[in-house]
Amino acid sequence: MPTLDSKGSAFLLMAKKNPKELIQKSQDAVLVDFYADWCGPCQTMDPIIAEVLDELGGKIKLLKINVDKHPQLAQQFAVRSIPHYALFKRGKILWRKGGIMTKKDLHQSLKAFC
Repeated sequence: MPTLDSKGSAFLLMAKKNPKELIQKSQDAVLVDFYADWCGPCQTMDPIIAEVLDELGGKIKLLKINVDKHPQLAQQFAVRSIPHYALFKRGKILWRKGGIMTKKDLHQSLKAFC
């Protein structure tokens, strides 16, 4: 089962678990971060995402999916480049965007769904 970080704001994808089920069943909005460990832009976005989600008061949960470990999920969600973000609620996609964003742009985009 996915675990929560100490603040309860982020789901961590555990190996061999089904994140699709988590996305479909979550009553909370879930921001899915498709990334890879070797991806510089992904690493650049990590602290920005953390700050924005913290500023939004934990109303949006974070699910990180490593595309190297879960290529089938990247394919199912039509992820062609990373970083790539998709916001879901009750299994429905609300918003998606690829690439680096400013903190302001990310905050404005996600705040609309809180």
